[in-house]
Amino acid sequence: MLLTVALASGFALLLPTLNKAGSLDPQAVVQLMNREKAVVIDVCEPDEFARGHIVGAKNLPLAQVNDKLAQLVKNKSTPVVMVCQVGARSSRAVAAARKLGYENVQSLSGGLRAWVAASMPTEKA
Repeated sequence: MLLTVALASGFALLLPTLNKAGSLDPQAVVQLMNREKAVVIDVCEPDEFARGHIVGAKNLPLAQVNDKLAQLVKNKSTPVVMVCQVGARSSRAVAAARKLGYENVQSLSGGLRAWVAASMPTEKA
């Protein structure tokens, strides 16, 4: 009985870490952009992108990732960071990019809201 409780507790502690696999906090994104020249892809709709986005991000709505990602990022080993408003669409974009063969693609945890909350720079289109 105690062993079962211990295993369940350990799993519960690891669950948040497992759910965040493939996601980065704002500071990690900045480091990836500066050190490895990561490409930031904002998967929001154009009107959302126009209202504000990470400086230097490229807009590619989620519905177009499968068809147009290769035009924006030709080298599939280039670091790519997917971003949306809160992180849900960017997680789906990461999955789609991985199916296309992109090796180093991650999502900004918490999306643009987390970026702004961390006082990181944005721009408007």
